[in-house]
Amino acid sequence: MKEVLPAERLARDERFVRVDLAERLADRRNAQAPSRRGRQRIAMDPSRPEAPDAARSLMHGIFMGELQAMEGAGRTCWDFEVGEEVPFALKLDMARQCWDEARHVEISCKLADWMGTEIGEFAEATFLYEAACNPDPVLRLTGVNRALEGLAIDVFNTMRDFGAACDDPILTFCEDWMLADEVTHVKMGSDWLRRLTEDDPERRQRALEFQRVVDKLFSLGGARGEEEDSPIKLARRFREMAGFDTSEIDEIAELSRQARHETRAGAPGAYGG
Repeated sequence: MKEVLPAERLARDERFVRVDLAERLADRRNAQAPSRRGRQRIAMDPSRPEAPDAARSLMHGIFMGELQAMEGAGRTCWDFEVGEEVPFALKLDMARQCWDEARHVEISCKLADWMGTEIGEFAEATFLYEAACNPDPVLRLTGVNRALEGLAIDVFNTMRDFGAACDDPILTFCEDWMLADEVTHVKMGSDWLRRLTEDDPERRQRALEFQRVVDKLFSLGGARGEEEDSPIKLARRFREMAGFDTSEIDEIAELSRQARHETRAGAPGAYGG
């Protein structure tokens, strides 16, 4: 295995502002922003005055996520030896994902401009890329493709619905198109998890536990869930298409509820900080 490239060495120009995850989530323009009463949920309802800022923040977060997903998939192509560590077909899937993510980066840049924001208006946290640095390719694929790309399914579905509610065909069409790719990326993770751990149940269990940690952390303090006021809705139908069974989706919903309760209680580390 090659040396893993640390997040500090990712190529960025002066437009990018990097912070840790806790600082990123403390931004008051987020879909779940800090308030005097704890955290205020900002449902993606165009009639709410806070919704445009929340949507722009989410769009900028999507852009950063796409960029890091491209970098992570590229590293997975490079970091592991064919035969000894991963099958060649897995690298082909990661190469395909790189191509998809590169298109998503371009689309997200144009959509951000369309929505009135620009690179650097919101900060970048690098947790997605850091999850893509796991030395075990199974944990890497599980954490990124099933957990974080699974969150992408939920976010794209939410943004697509927001675009429809705003009567914005450009936003709706672009989000729907990227959503289809994300379902494929998550299904890749589901398929490779099962194939690579077919004879190693302990490794599969470690990978699923890693996914639970990432899923809970990236429920964004319970902002992603099935409650009526959840800013990001859990997209059950698309997750089923991506290889999740009902019990797995139920578990993600429960992890989000736990994160919501911990956030309300002001539990340390509820946002991973």
